[in-house]
This record gives sequence, structure tokens and C-alpha cells, in this order.
Amino acid sequence: MTNIITFPLEKLTYGGEAMGRYAGKAIFVPFGLPGETVRARITEERKNFARAELLDVLTASPARIAPRCVHFGKCGGCAYQHLAYPDQLAAKTDILRDQLTRIGKIQNPPLQPIVAAPRPWNYRNHIQFHLDENARLGFIATSALSPRDSAPLKIIPVTECHLPEDELNALWPNLHFEPGAPFQRVALRAGEELLLILESDAPETPELELEAEISVVHLFEEHAVTLAGDDHLLMTVKNRLFRVSAASFFQVNTAMAEKMVEHVLALLPARAPLILDVYCGVGLFSAFLAPRAEKLIGIELSPSACEDFAINLDEFDNVELYEAAAEDVLPALALRPAVILVDPPRAGLEKPALDAILASGAPTLIYVSCDPSTLARDAARLIAGGYTLQQVTPFDLFPQTYHIESISLFTRVLSNLL
Repeated sequence: MTNIITFPLEKLTYGGEAMGRYAGKAIFVPFGLPGETVRARITEERKNFARAELLDVLTASPARIAPRCVHFGKCGGCAYQHLAYPDQLAAKTDILRDQLTRIGKIQNPPLQPIVAAPRPWNYRNHIQFHLDENARLGFIATSALSPRDSAPLKIIPVTECHLPEDELNALWPNLHFEPGAPFQRVALRAGEELLLILESDAPETPELELEAEISVVHLFEEHAVTLAGDDHLLMTVKNRLFRVSAASFFQVNTAMAEKMVEHVLALLPARAPLILDVYCGVGLFSAFLAPRAEKLIGIELSPSACEDFAINLDEFDNVELYEAAAEDVLPALALRPAVILVDPPRAGLEKPALDAILASGAPTLIYVSCDPSTLARDAARLIAGGYTLQQVTPFDLFPQTYHIESISLFTRVLSNLL
């Protein structure tokens, strides 16, 4: 195949690329739109498909708009700034439907309307930068996101970003580091206060000069060394405070986290004998599910998240926590839960965990997904094991990007188990 090609684009695909065909082969191009004719350079060629870099849009889609950020197209953080927000929502709904149909083999998946973010811009409470060779803050370049041998990451220094909350955007341009600083990544988190996290692979403590009253933590290999202030921050969801340590995961869109909690509560009965919260993190869902359960069991592998969970749910006497991998704990639990909630990482459910869910007989399963492809794979296995997919509701936690969060409701009746 020639290196530079001209061809039409047909549809958007998961991962932020537009797909077209050239010489019978599928070609995936970032920053293109369906209906456009583009000129592109092949950057990666496989047997059945290829990836290409967009060089020119020869015929533009009527849906194309001017991006807000000067780095769009070079920075790998955003995929859809060239689409108006309603069009982004429609595209994500179509992509989720396609994944469930094509990978999950689910005909006419029961998709509910996507829940839009109240703020399509400046919504992130957590932003992570990489440092380039001159210690400037930046993001991974688009060209470095495709799988490629062992090429080093290319970092694009940035002068603006329109995704962080206003407090973070007021702070990060004032961060300056010396070349050779003993850390590779810099993260900022906003809650009731601000937290700066210096991430490295070694325990060497960086020198620091502070002019702002913020907390600073050096994080390496799950170890957190407090350099200033506290080693955690407090996040508020539905008028409830959550302690979140520097190494702990928390949803980056606080307003949408609240909408997800409300949605989960609406799906479940007022009372349940036993609820399992698998991959429970710091207890975002557990804190609101515990009052509805006679007993709630959380399962989480991260030590820092488990510490936070214990503090965040300390008021409840009906809560237990297992600090271990879900695939190890679930098969060993000889319990019959009424409800299982799972919120796995992008890789989805490990087979031992999914098999244990099928064996548990739980009549209600809530699956919180951050990856539609692994959701589709797991949904097919759950349906084959006796569950019925009642509904899938997408939530747009990450406007301007290709990421798609969703909450699915699976149910099963006794006859499915016989």
C-alpha cells in the first residue's frame, strides 16, 4: 500500500478515530469525521487494517467545527473538539450500540438516552501532566498513542487546556520544574482543597519551593510521602464527604459521579439482604448502598483505596471489606448476594470473577463500565450464563474525548439457574 492515500471516511469508531476503506482495507484516522474525504499518511499497517495520520481534509463534513484548543490534533487528550457537543453525544451512543451489537452479539441492545455532562468544558477534578526533556508540562502526543514497538513517549508541551476545573487551570501554568527533576509525571486534584502529586519510579524526594497553600505528595510505587499539607483531599458527592488519598482512584467528573450514584440507587430496591460492591474503590457507591443493605461487602485491591474506604464508611456496622483481587475473593465467598455491583478497570472482569458472579445466583447485577468493548465481551458471557440485559445507560463523564462510561442492569430469575 502506498504511504500517502486519499479516501472517504465512513464512521467514527471507539478510540476516537474515523474509519474508511482503501484498497479493501479498513483505515483508521484520528480527527476525521464521517462523510469527509481526507489525505492521510499510513503510520501502522497490519494484515486486516491500517492506521494513518490525517494530513488534509479535502472535503469537510458539515458537522465539523473549529476546536477550542490550539493543541487539538497534536495532543492525544481530546478526540472530539471538532464536533459540537450534541453531535459528540450522538456519536458516543452510536459507538456503544455498535460495540454491544458487534462484539457482544446483542441485537437491538436496550440503550437508554445518554446522560449529558452539565459542563462540557472545565469539568475535570484531576489532571495529569508528563514532563518533556526540558521539564515543561505536557501531554502524550497523538502520534505516540498507537501501539508501536518500544518507541519512547513523545510529549507535547502545552500552554492551555480546557478540561480541568477552573481552580486547576488557575494553578498549573504557574508550576515550574528544573530539567532533570526526579519525577516523570505531575498530577493536580481539586476537591475541598488542592493536591499536587509528583509521581516517579524512585524514592528520591524532589526539592520544592511553594508559594501557594496547597498539599503536595510525592508518589512512587504506591508509597506516598507528604511534602506539604495533607496526603489526601476531600471530595463531596451528594452532600457527603469522601477522603481520597493521593494514590486512590476517584471519578474525575464530580457532577457526573453524583448522577451515576443517583442512577444506581434508582435501579435497586429499598432494602437488600446482602450487597457486594466489587472494585469498590474509596466507597463512592458503598456509602449510599450501605443504608439499604442488611450487610454490604466491599472488595478492593488498592491498599490506599482500602484505607480510604474504611474511613469513609466507618459509621456503618453492617459493612465489611476484603483487600484483595476480585478474581481471588469472589470464588471463595460462599454467599448468595441479592445485588452485585461491579466497577472494573478498562480490562473488564477477569474470568474467575465473572464465573463466580454466574455461580452466585445474584438476581441483580449492576455493571459500571469505562470501556464499551470489554463491557460487550462480558455482557455476552453474562447473557450466556443466564442473565438478561435490561438496560444500558451511557454517561458522558469525559466530554471532548472518546471515553464512554455506562451503567448496565442485568437480572436473572430462578428459572435461569435450573
